[in-house]
Amino acid sequence: MTSGIDPARNAAALVSAIADAKAGGTDMLFTPEMSGLLDRDRKRGSGHLCSEADDPVLQTVRHAAAAAGLWVHIGSLALKGEGADGRQVNRGFIIDDCGAICARYDKLHLFDVDLPSGESWRESAAYAPGARAVVADTPWAPVGLSVCYDLRFAALYAALSDAGATILTVPAAFTVPTGSAHWHILLRARAIESACFVIAAAQAGTHEDGRETFGHSLVIDPWGEILLDMGDTPGLGFADLDLARIAEVRARVPVLKHRRAIPVVERAQ
Repeated sequence: MTSGIDPARNAAALVSAIADAKAGGTDMLFTPEMSGLLDRDRKRGSGHLCSEADDPVLQTVRHAAAAAGLWVHIGSLALKGEGADGRQVNRGFIIDDCGAICARYDKLHLFDVDLPSGESWRESAAYAPGARAVVADTPWAPVGLSVCYDLRFAALYAALSDAGATILTVPAAFTVPTGSAHWHILLRARAIESACFVIAAAQAGTHEDGRETFGHSLVIDPWGEILLDMGDTPGLGFADLDLARIAEVRARVPVLKHRRAIPVVERAQ
């Protein structure tokens, strides 16, 4: 997607994608981080924020998923938080083919950084971090949830695969400089080290708020092979997952069986 500052337009794009995905024969649609609203002007964007129960984008997608009979992973939405500090949450959802919410996940790792390009991001100023990792059961496989900056923290994906996940989702809105340097490398590493499929739907292009995102939505198999790379423009892509590939790869390189808890590091004197 190239999400903008108007949730109604973003919702309409999601409804269209759901219809097109169903017509294309898919079982599940995956969308990027901040599918409902992407606005670096926090004052302007806050006027559109709702609680989960009242969010119009979430409700629209739930109805569209039920109408199409399609599972949908909303990469994330910006929502009003429930905490006393008033911060928002960056929350992803898995919605089943009846429109029910099967799982929700709040982004654990928040992006606070000053980039050489002059861009400055302080995600923690507006968003509260999540408190737990989440694996969701689907008819095809257990799905481990994450969002964007989580990608840089391998321990999260080890925890998800240890909990039974065989598909890892990484919806994102990566910047162009960091995406160019690290996106493909990190996603392939997460697939290889956990012997899981990785599905990473990404924001792409120049947005209404002036930011540019890297794009390159990817689907990667457990051996690290890229099955789909959607490039730097928005659109709908399709990939078939051969789930038997998971057992095959884990038999060749049994990383999960060999994974050990790391003891306290001893510093040599």
